[in-house]
Amino acid sequence: MNDQPQISRPESRVSAPAQPFAEPGVPHILTLNGPGMQALYVKEVRRFFKVQLQTIWAPAVTTLLFLVIFTVALGGGGRTVIGVPFADFIAPGLIMMAMLQNSFANSSFSLLVGKIQGTIVDYLMPPLGVGELIVALIGAALTRALLVGLALWAAMLLWPGVDVMPAHLWAVAVFGVLGAAMLGFLGLLTSVWAEKFDHAAAVTNFVVTPLALLSGTFYSVDRLAPWFQTVAHANPVYYAIMGFRYGFIGTVDSSIPHPVTTAALALVAVNAALAVLTYRLLQSGWKLKA
Repeated sequence: MNDQPQISRPESRVSAPAQPFAEPGVPHILTLNGPGMQALYVKEVRRFFKVQLQTIWAPAVTTLLFLVIFTVALGGGGRTVIGVPFADFIAPGLIMMAMLQNSFANSSFSLLVGKIQGTIVDYLMPPLGVGELIVALIGAALTRALLVGLALWAAMLLWPGVDVMPAHLWAVAVFGVLGAAMLGFLGLLTSVWAEKFDHAAAVTNFVVTPLALLSGTFYSVDRLAPWFQTVAHANPVYYAIMGFRYGFIGTVDSSIPHPVTTAALALVAVNAALAVLTYRLLQSGWKLKA
């Protein structure tokens, strides 16, 4: 034992000052929260990939059946549309249509199921900004659309009598991303507005499906009556399918001036408007926060 008296130093008894708690609502992550955004993106991709038989392969098979039916019923006798075989004309439109529908289906499910199951706090509580939340959810929707499109393209490569080798790969990529993002934003808006699955199904049946079927997927818009051409030109999905088809066959079925450039600019404008609207609604917490 040490018999010497212990000399206490005043400074040794002074504990380190406690770190103050952050003020409510004051963000501490002042830069892009990359890890958090990546985690949400991976979560959303894993969610639809766990049931890939329903989310990827089933839509691909259903769309492939459209190709079989229409080529057998209408593609015989060497029929051509805007100078290309009917099967080559319809195949890119079917791929794009499937990509659009699945992008919408994925993004329209995310927040809606959280509101119904009471787990919406899993999206609202993490330290993610509104922009980061949008990027992760739209990125997951684009991923599902891309996987469905690749599955369909691979199946059509093996289908006899169909040529789906891209003529302009840049157009395939640009219009594929712009079109899928557009329906992804529409799906995210739907999931914010909807309160039950019936609401999302109503948007699918009365908005998304008519826009897709009346966009020139199965026919040339240039051969329609003038008033119907005007209606088609007001449909943003038409520009997505026209540009995507141009990437495969190298020509368009439109009489508008500079059709490819006009289509790209129209899709950029629509995506920008939908992105701003989505950001404002998520920032306000409309129908998300009690």
